[in-house]
Amino acid sequence: MTYRLESDSLGSIRIPADALWGAHTARALDNFPISGIPVSRYPGLVVALAQVKRAAARANSSLGVLNPAVANAISRACRDIEEGHHHQHFCVDMIQGGAGTSTNMNANEVIANLALETMGHPRGNYQHLHPIDHVNKCQSTNDVYPTAIKLALITAVQELDHELGLLTESMREKGVAFAHVAKIGRTQLQDAVPMTLGQEFGAFAATIEEDRCRLRESAALMLECSLGATAIGTGITAEPGYRERVIETLAEIAGLPLVPAADLLEATSDVGVFMHVSGILKRSAIKISKISSDLRLLSSGPQNGFGEIQLPPRQAGSSIMPGKVNPVIPETLNQIAFAIAGADTTVTMAADNGQLQLNAFEPVIAHALLQGFSWLTKGARILRTHCIQGITANEELLGGRAAGSAGLATALIPTLGYAAAAEVANKALTGRVTVIDAVTSMGLMERDAAALILGGASTRGR
Repeated sequence: MTYRLESDSLGSIRIPADALWGAHTARALDNFPISGIPVSRYPGLVVALAQVKRAAARANSSLGVLNPAVANAISRACRDIEEGHHHQHFCVDMIQGGAGTSTNMNANEVIANLALETMGHPRGNYQHLHPIDHVNKCQSTNDVYPTAIKLALITAVQELDHELGLLTESMREKGVAFAHVAKIGRTQLQDAVPMTLGQEFGAFAATIEEDRCRLRESAALMLECSLGATAIGTGITAEPGYRERVIETLAEIAGLPLVPAADLLEATSDVGVFMHVSGILKRSAIKISKISSDLRLLSSGPQNGFGEIQLPPRQAGSSIMPGKVNPVIPETLNQIAFAIAGADTTVTMAADNGQLQLNAFEPVIAHALLQGFSWLTKGARILRTHCIQGITANEELLGGRAAGSAGLATALIPTLGYAAAAEVANKALTGRVTVIDAVTSMGLMERDAAALILGGASTRGR
């Protein structure tokens, strides 16, 4: 391997000749061999960093504080990155000290070296175009990094919302397909009252759709932008007019209605929006996990469990028990939810321990949230394609259970009153007879009248 020599405030350091990054990134690679998860693992964050840097270059050029040729070279480099190129050079670990400075400098160096090449200069020849003096002009990690995280999270919300929309529709389709399938609902795992399997899946669809609304609301909160705040919110080193110009430019580049933060010091020190988004993500994950647990329970058996539905078999379920098939897809969603719930605690602790004018723990916040969104988006996709779409109903079993359930006696309350209906239910249970047989044998109703009420109860809501 051949090297070039670069210098920073700590001295000289060797850089692989083909690396787009420089001295600051090299030190970060040495300092933070933690998770093995580079920034490039989250393309949305890489793209967001490039968008912020392009907006800054354009704003600085329009204000006359950045040479147009330099600004154009930076913009070209950023557009390359936004189109998906060179992401492998965003190589610092997501978990890092320094409040995200290593990530910001990684971006500055990659963009600077790409821009140098477009200007005909070799990598590392920073006297022509400098990572800090030019790419980072009028900026600080403390306004660039949280802005990029927000942009990446907005994209992540949109991707999750899309998958949840498809999952909702798949649940609705099953609700329609199972609308004729009568069953007994359960509360506290005990037989309750009649319903249909279609209603059950319709409720699954409704609960996911509700969370789509909450996710979109959380994305709107991340449109507040702190660019121009620089180090702590005072705007030191930023040119007059830069704040307004860069936010307007970034809004155009990102295609989002960004708005300036009301108070830049508050926006720099407070990460409440990330806590809120984390809570909404956890809520969505837990609700999908609850649905997944219901699917596991409803499909349990097949001979000695509920056995009401069959999940599509995905793989052999045991290395020792022949024929065993496990509910591996719902189990995966459960585990995704467990991880997201734990990550929400991480975000909470990171938010709590930010001190004075800056929260130093945004790197772990970014990782926790971006990983959670990525996992749940992929999980929602496999839940739909590998599970929901292939579910079938055990109609004969469900029909027999619904017809013979003592829970049908609840439908007799308007006619007989609670006490008499309870006696009917007890007789059906102890005598192991149907509710219709119990109520007629007790002389409380004629069979035809009882059949009309109980038949309607078992099919209501189709």
